[in-house]
Amino acid sequence: MTPPAAAPHVRLRRVYDPPEPADGTRVLVDRLWPRGLTKADARIDEWPKPLAPSTDLRRWYHGPEGDPAEFRTRYLAELTHPDAAEALDTLRTLARTGTPLTLLTAAKDPTTSHAAVLHDLLTG
Repeated sequence: MTPPAAAPHVRLRRVYDPPEPADGTRVLVDRLWPRGLTKADARIDEWPKPLAPSTDLRRWYHGPEGDPAEFRTRYLAELTHPDAAEALDTLRTLARTGTPLTLLTAAKDPTTSHAAVLHDLLTG
């Protein structure tokens, strides 16, 4: 079976950054709405909450034992649950359309967050 084509037009940004025309479809990948941000200012097109890590996993990762490699492994396992897998398939479909897709997170450093794992899955 041939793997799906990579989607190089997938971007990773902070939801607090001002929207840009190059964003295309803006997808919030966090479970919680970002503090201090109105829905009008965020200009979110999709909010698939099942893609976000569980509360327990998020708390573990940001705690003293949190390890990026272990987080990735645990998060990938969570993405196999039916609701998350369905949401991920929807994102893959969006990514294959050729329209720019921007994954948004409130994380201070998106490159070390679950959003980066999603980005890797969509572009790798």
